[in-house]
Amino acid sequence: MKTGAVLETNFPGLTKLKSGKVRDIYTVDDYLLIVATDRVSTFDVVLPDGIPQKGVLLTQMSAFWFDMMEDIVPNHVISVDVDRYPDACKPYVDDLRGRSMLVKKADPLPVECIVRGCISGSAWGEYKKHQTVCGMELPAGLVESAKFDEPLFTPSTKADIGEHDENISFEKMKEIIGEALANKVKDTSIAVYERAVEWAHPRGVIIADTKFEFGLVDNELILIDEVLTPDSSRFWLIDDYKEGQSQESLDKQFVRDYLTSIGWDKNPPAPSLPEDVIEQTAARYREAYKMITGKENI
Repeated sequence: MKTGAVLETNFPGLTKLKSGKVRDIYTVDDYLLIVATDRVSTFDVVLPDGIPQKGVLLTQMSAFWFDMMEDIVPNHVISVDVDRYPDACKPYVDDLRGRSMLVKKADPLPVECIVRGCISGSAWGEYKKHQTVCGMELPAGLVESAKFDEPLFTPSTKADIGEHDENISFEKMKEIIGEALANKVKDTSIAVYERAVEWAHPRGVIIADTKFEFGLVDNELILIDEVLTPDSSRFWLIDDYKEGQSQESLDKQFVRDYLTSIGWDKNPPAPSLPEDVIEQTAARYREAYKMITGKENI
C-alpha cells in the first residue's frame, strides 16, 4: 500500500459511478466496488488533505462490525477479500487490498439514521438554545456529554458534497419513507447501536453517537455504507470521561475542533491541515481500531 494519503482512485476498465466525500464507487459485473480513500470531510466539506491509511481503517472496522451485526440486520457485503473479486479487478488488487469492499447493489434510503447515547455536537448546541434535540423536548439540567437514559434516534437528510445535512423529526422521516419502514429502521438502528455499546464499553470506549445508512434489496432492509467507524461515530475514552465538558475523542472530532479554532466558516473551500493535526488524527483512528477490534495492525 502506498505510504501517502490516497485522495483519489482511478482504475481504467472499471466504471466509476461516483465519488463521495470519502468513497469512490465503481460498478463491477452485477456488484458495486466501494473504495475508501483517505479523504476527510468535516461539516460536509471535503478537506484538501487526507489522513494516510484512513480508508483501510474505515474498511476493516466496518467489516468487523458488519460481521457482528449480521444476525440483527443483513448487510451489503459480498467480500472484502480482493482475491475473490471479479477478474476485472485483478490488475488493481494491490491498490484495492484492505480499503475496498465488493457489495450488493441496493436502493439507498434518502435519510441518515443517527443514534445518540450522549449529548454532544449539534445535539448539545440545539439543547442549549431550546432544550430540545431534533425537536424532541428533553429534561432540564442536562450538561454537555451527559448520557441519556435511553438512546435517542435522530434522523437527518442526506446532503450532497458541499451541502449540509439537516436534522429532521421522526415524523418527517415517516413522511419520506413510510411509517412501517421508518419504524423498522429506527428499531434496527437502536439494536445495532446497543450491541456495539455493549461490546465497546468493556474495551474502554464510549460510543457517544453514530450514524447508519440503510438500503433495500428486493424490498429487504439491509445495512450499507460504513458502520461504527471514527468517521461515522464519536468514540470517547472511558478513563477520561467527565460529564459537563467536551471529551477527548478517537475520531475526526479532533479535526473539527482544529477547524473551529481557526475560525473556518464551514463553507468550501476548506483550509489545509497542519502536519501535526494529520498525524494526531491518524493516531486516534489507529487507537480506536485497536481498542475495538483487539488487532494491533490493519
